Amino acid sequence: MCGVAGFFGQSPLAPSALEAVFAALAQRGPDARHFVGWQDNGSRSDENSACHGLLHTRLSIRDPRPEADQPMANADGSIWICYNGEVYGWEEDARELLQAGYTFQTRSDTEFILHAYEHWGFEALLPRLRGMFALAILDWRTRTVWLARDRMGLKPLLYRHGQDGDLAFGSLVRAVLPFLPERKIDPEGLAAYLAHRYIPAPRTIFTGLKRLENGHYLKYSLGQRTLEKRRYWFSEPEPGDFRAELTKAVDLRTIADRPLGVFLSSGMDSALIASLLASTGHQSLSTFTASFANSAMDEADGAAAIARHYGLRNERIVIPNRIAADFPDIIASLDEPFADPSALPMWYLAREASKTVKVVLCGDGGDELFAGYKRYRQHLRKAWRGNLRLPFPWHADVLGRNKLAVEASLGWLESYSLRFSGFTPQQRAALLPTVAPDAHYWRETPIRGSALEQLLELDLDNYLPEYILRKADLVTMAHGQEGRAPLLDHHFVRRVLALPNTDRFTTPPKSALAPLLRDLPNGLNPLHGKKKGFNPPLANWLREDLRERYAGLGERLHRHSQGLLDAAAVERFTADYLAGNERQAEKILQLLMLDESLGQLA
Repeated sequence: MCGVAGFFGQSPLAPSALEAVFAALAQRGPDARHFVGWQDNGSRSDENSACHGLLHTRLSIRDPRPEADQPMANADGSIWICYNGEVYGWEEDARELLQAGYTFQTRSDTEFILHAYEHWGFEALLPRLRGMFALAILDWRTRTVWLARDRMGLKPLLYRHGQDGDLAFGSLVRAVLPFLPERKIDPEGLAAYLAHRYIPAPRTIFTGLKRLENGHYLKYSLGQRTLEKRRYWFSEPEPGDFRAELTKAVDLRTIADRPLGVFLSSGMDSALIASLLASTGHQSLSTFTASFANSAMDEADGAAAIARHYGLRNERIVIPNRIAADFPDIIASLDEPFADPSALPMWYLAREASKTVKVVLCGDGGDELFAGYKRYRQHLRKAWRGNLRLPFPWHADVLGRNKLAVEASLGWLESYSLRFSGFTPQQRAALLPTVAPDAHYWRETPIRGSALEQLLELDLDNYLPEYILRKADLVTMAHGQEGRAPLLDHHFVRRVLALPNTDRFTTPPKSALAPLLRDLPNGLNPLHGKKKGFNPPLANWLREDLRERYAGLGERLHRHSQGLLDAAAVERFTADYLAGNERQAEKILQLLMLDESLGQLA
């Protein structure tokens, strides 16, 4: 787990810019930092004269010795790798490489990927990688740079390819900012944030800066200075024993040279991981649970009982009632405008857990694979509409009082975007008057299968990688901690996709996984309980702790957005909330987080 960055240009980068990149990546890699630079002819160069360079900050999980630091080169220095992630089960392929004459100086997966590329080539390498990764390989033999993001999107990769042909990339928006000629807000990126609370790939908040989609790679020619993008993975089904595959996926993710733990709620997905860990002899692991004092959302008692049942230690982490002092640091950790309310408690959970463990297993992905969210059931009730659109006029209205007309004016699949907590098109038309609002800003997704499968496909391409997994990566790495998600092992995902719908989509959801919850009493079994979200109680934070941020919010957002956001519309919306409209709470948080984020990025 690490922070990565690189640049390939026509002139040297200022040392101050390099230092800014390292500063942005520091939290992702607290154990080591290195830079390697080159002249255009491939000769090595220091940071004062390099026109090409790779930067790396390391969180050492496997083989923490300096020999495994990056950027890492092959024996003759013709191939270099800069890599963030963790791949599993590569040892069998490594034995084949040993037999082919390669030598290994480390026990790291980085060196395996390097030699695997050298032996098999890039496109044959990718299918052999099981896990999460954002990687760059520089091959001086062909003067080619390869960049890739993992299949499910657990690791981020941002890039800028300018009109001048220069290429820069990094793990964070803030790590690529020094390579942008200007920090110009992208109106479509801002509109996407208002619509979804996040900005789906390939957009970002800045013009000219892109996010590589999951399951894609880039090929850059140092000679021609051209960039190609290709999709290398599609979520195709593969029949097999999905329960055995999940057991293997969990077991593979216990391999580490640093302390390992589990984020445990009282829900189905993390309980599954606890059960499988206990059944494979990992009872010594600690579990960590976020607790919301005096809240109906608190899951700490149930999680502690599950941990006791499986013989695992449990630590209850109480989320503070006051967050104002930490708010700027939390927003900085989220990199660009991003407004998942659960990111706030998860930031505290990761901060406290990182004092004990450097690797955590989490239950992300189960709801998107097995249709666990109630919004699926709610939206399916109107699937009969298909592409039927009614000619209801709707007008810009920041208070959003005509939502039914907006929904009726959209096709059924388009209107799925209204199931989330972002601003509706009519609200966006008032807040962002110079940008015509689209129904959504999701990337193009093949529409196939049943109505439910179409919703899941949308989420697997957008909501899961760019909302759920982005949050998990950012808040754990903010504290120098690696998160692992066994339910998103791509072999397990393919097994699930091959299940008959009667087994995959059940009432209650995820019944097919129930046999893996070893003898969990009905009182603790999440299959029989009411699903809880991970959203914190916001009222105290918004009405007391963050209240001072309302003064001048509209004017600041107008200025920070380079004039795109309408100050009066923001103030009217804020006044409606302060007058008692609690339904606007999550949108108010979205505006407050946008204000702090844009202010930091200005």
